[in-house]
Amino acid sequence: MQEGPSPQHLLVTLLGDYWLRPDRHLSSAGLIDLLSEFGISTPSARAAMNRLLRRGVVEIRKTGRQTFYRLEDHAAERIHEGGLRIAAFGLEDDWDGLWTVVAFSVPEDRRDSRHLLRSRLRWFGFAPLYDAVWVSASATAADAQTVLEELDIFTATVLRGTADPTTDRSPLAAWDLDAVAEVYASFIDDTRPLLEEALAGQVTPRQALIARTRLMDTYRRFPGIDPGLPSEHMPAGWPRNEARSLFTQAYNALGPLAETRVKQIMARHDEDAAAEARFQSMDWPPASAVAAS
Repeated sequence: MQEGPSPQHLLVTLLGDYWLRPDRHLSSAGLIDLLSEFGISTPSARAAMNRLLRRGVVEIRKTGRQTFYRLEDHAAERIHEGGLRIAAFGLEDDWDGLWTVVAFSVPEDRRDSRHLLRSRLRWFGFAPLYDAVWVSASATAADAQTVLEELDIFTATVLRGTADPTTDRSPLAAWDLDAVAEVYASFIDDTRPLLEEALAGQVTPRQALIARTRLMDTYRRFPGIDPGLPSEHMPAGWPRNEARSLFTQAYNALGPLAETRVKQIMARHDEDAAAEARFQSMDWPPASAVAAS
């Protein structure tokens, strides 16, 4: 039985991590072999590619009987923005005390839009204080407006303001902090020995690829479940900083070995595409930003 992320989600993660800005399309046979490392069958891999194509996430090119894929430019840009958000998550910034609030009403005949709205708001750091009233300490009004405009939702109001400390329900009540702390604790317990093994040279390229991808799949959820407030506004001993440190170290340490495995797999089908594979590191500020400054 397959465990972990869906084949579509996994393929997008791999494309974004090793071929975010590709100069060429990638062999479908190579991508199928890459997915097989994670227990994805060939039929499931082909179905995932076709679904991503229909969704406009990837584009296709055919040469004879061979098929090649690459990320669409808009998908690559969104993945890049998501990577920057994950890399910056957990950095301690001053908080101005203002909450961003989104109150919305989505008709019953637009249930899919309502689901997407909640998913996108959570990615930007919002949580439901009430069913249709979502709050965030880290997102801006512009973030909220971007989501609403993307989904063509106009029956909504975006507010910025402070919370009245005398009210019974603090905005922090939108998050289950005890549950989040437990998820952090489990992540830390799993990641610490992985980092130790990576630093000791006890991880093979195949193990590095699988572990690194799963590490990202777990950590990327934290910006959507942690309020993102500076530590002084969180419960004592909040584990975010430790989790971030372990993730960044382990993710970067596993990168070269994981890249080696990706190149080995893709080289069976396309040596040029294999040569282009480059792992993305979790550095802040990102190297691209430093180079451009």
